Amino acid sequence: MDEPRRLRIAGIHHITLICESLERSTAFYRNLLGMRMVKQTVNDDDDEARHLIFGDEEGNAGTLVTCLEYPQLDKGTVGTGSTHHFALAVETEEELRAWRDYLSAQGAACTEVLDRELSKSIYLRDPDGHIVELATASAGLTPDE
Repeated sequence: MDEPRRLRIAGIHHITLICESLERSTAFYRNLLGMRMVKQTVNDDDDEARHLIFGDEEGNAGTLVTCLEYPQLDKGTVGTGSTHHFALAVETEEELRAWRDYLSAQGAACTEVLDRELSKSIYLRDPDGHIVELATASAGLTPDE
């Protein structure tokens, strides 16, 4: 008898950020990082909130960073229940180093290239303080026994 298919997570579809200004977020994600603005809309749950979606050229799931504009909200508090950072993938260490040089030349503060054992990465903050990591692709982790 066939066993039923086990439910599983296939990957990350998108990340949604709360921002104060979509203009500042566009300057960061589109103009600085070169992500494509895939869609301009409003929040499905709050049609008063503007919503921008950035991603790769095709708008593929797994590349999407969405920004919801709420200028009236207080600044977030870091702690349990908040997200520390999210990572965007780059293909090679050479590309990562080129990103580091480019970001520095643009006046964007970022870390030096850090060796994370399975990948190398740099960190910077978007205009609302979200920590964004650029990380080289890796083979992944071996699950602990």
